[in-house]
Amino acid sequence: MDASNGDYGLWTLVVINSIFFILFAASYFKPQSKQDWRTLGMFSAFVVALFTEMYGFPLTIYLLSGWLSEHFPGINWLSHDAGHLPEMIFGWKANPHFGPFHILSSLFILGGFWLLADAWPVLYAAQKTRTLASTGPYARIRHPQYAAFILIMVGFLLQWPTLVTLTLFPILLATYIRLARREERQALEAFGEEYRDYLLRTPGWCPKWRKHPAKP
Repeated sequence: MDASNGDYGLWTLVVINSIFFILFAASYFKPQSKQDWRTLGMFSAFVVALFTEMYGFPLTIYLLSGWLSEHFPGINWLSHDAGHLPEMIFGWKANPHFGPFHILSSLFILGGFWLLADAWPVLYAAQKTRTLASTGPYARIRHPQYAAFILIMVGFLLQWPTLVTLTLFPILLATYIRLARREERQALEAFGEEYRDYLLRTPGWCPKWRKHPAKP
């Protein structure tokens, strides 16, 4: 299987897209602590792995080429469009960029970046005044920034799943959950009963339908 065609080996696009999404995430996440940089670093590894396969070398398609060709004949698996595996496997005949998985992917990615952008000013103001972040997205869920990164990664997986990113995702998910729990322990030490009340009225990851406003 020769991957050296015009649809791949585009390493300039790998670099440009990786830098764009990493800087875009960093501009809203604004890492400050060692933990913040670790969070962004893991997300960056996911992004680089994704675009390496999207434009550089299609490792997943290369490894699965025999199975894909046998079960889905008549598809040029070395074309860029074929890298949208969900559309190909479920038989989307039109341009995969307008397929249902790609559209859903875009919604997840845009929603994740929106949540990241909406959460940062609240967290920044709370850190500056040494108060508890409990308004805006933090009134709905306790960990909006981690949730935002997870939404973005799910979006990318819906659009262009690879063996590497599918392996990285549960590792990153477990790491973000562990970091969130560590932050909760730190918040309990810093804010005590105020944070315990916040824990009781605010879900960790999935918002409730009705907003419970923070106590004054």
